[in-house]
Amino acid sequence: MSSVIPYGRQYIDSEDIRAVSRALKQEKLTTGPLVEKFEKKISSFTDAKYTIACNSGTSALYLAFQSIGLSKNDIVIMPSITFVSSYTISKIFRAKVYLADVDPQTGQMTPNDVINCCKKFKIKKFRLLVLMYNGGYPLNADKFKKLKRKYNCTIIEDACHALGASYKSKNKTHKIGSCKHSDISTFSFHPIKSITTCEGGAITTNSKKIFDKLITLRSIGMKRTKKHWVYNVNELGLNFRLSDIQCALGISQLNKLKVFINKRKVISKLYDRNFKADKNISSVEYDKNINSSFHLYFIKLNKFNLKKKDKLLKYLLKKKIYFQYHYIPIYKFKIFKGKYIGKNAENFYNNTLSIPIYYSLSKSDQNFIIRSLKSYFTK
Repeated sequence: MSSVIPYGRQYIDSEDIRAVSRALKQEKLTTGPLVEKFEKKISSFTDAKYTIACNSGTSALYLAFQSIGLSKNDIVIMPSITFVSSYTISKIFRAKVYLADVDPQTGQMTPNDVINCCKKFKIKKFRLLVLMYNGGYPLNADKFKKLKRKYNCTIIEDACHALGASYKSKNKTHKIGSCKHSDISTFSFHPIKSITTCEGGAITTNSKKIFDKLITLRSIGMKRTKKHWVYNVNELGLNFRLSDIQCALGISQLNKLKVFINKRKVISKLYDRNFKADKNISSVEYDKNINSSFHLYFIKLNKFNLKKKDKLLKYLLKKKIYFQYHYIPIYKFKIFKGKYIGKNAENFYNNTLSIPIYYSLSKSDQNFIIRSLKSYFTK
């Protein structure tokens, strides 16, 4: 058994190391050919027309929000259960944020949750809808399109968990990042994500207008001419570029993505089999039309509250099994100033735990995790 079992971990092999080593010997370490190569590879993988690489998943969200001109008092609706980046960025742009409730099983916002949020707070029109595919399962991706038409809003998919995932709509399979039912998708390449560039992110879109703006915003708002020493600053931008070295790693990792996901699927199925008949622990059942990236594995702790959950977590830490909450609801943070509906989000927070799932997780370590969880309830 491993000394410590984290809930997520990157996998780096000799091919990745050689790719990075070759990149270090190139003339350009940034703004070079590997950035464009990585972007083209992501576009090909996701079926998106345009891709822009950037230096983190948070940067991807920031650029996406900026590219649509999000501004003061614009109304943004997002799920209560999500990573805090989308909320903080919205507030940086001085938008008004409303947190919709989520499905208590999956922790994801549904179209009905958005409608209920609008009814509760008498919202007749909003600027931006931010989706978040918690755990790597793109639920209801196509159904939100109806809300886009009804409210004339922009849809941004926070797909940081979902690279490599897909869903069916009208008997057609759509890859996450293809933006078939959204305006923009954002990704993260943090070490625990589907692939890694150490830190990094990407944005996909089918809009040439949005893409052109993203290119300018990514590089401090600068627009260069054919004479490299002549340029203008057209927008208020920041430096969100991803280096060629990181893109070299990303290209190498992307070649292994299907293998990574297949292994995560095997791990997920073993958990499913072991928790299926357990009266204390259950796994989440998802729509069969969804092909997940299996970024996270959630277990539901039946009839739990935070006090009971903390006791279990202390026990797992003694066993050197590391876990995570995905996520603490946004409205619980000191920075939150807004309106929310959170009954189901509260239940999800109280009763759900992310347990280890990653490419290099051994079967013996996984069986140890399963035995440890079951023995806790037996005792």
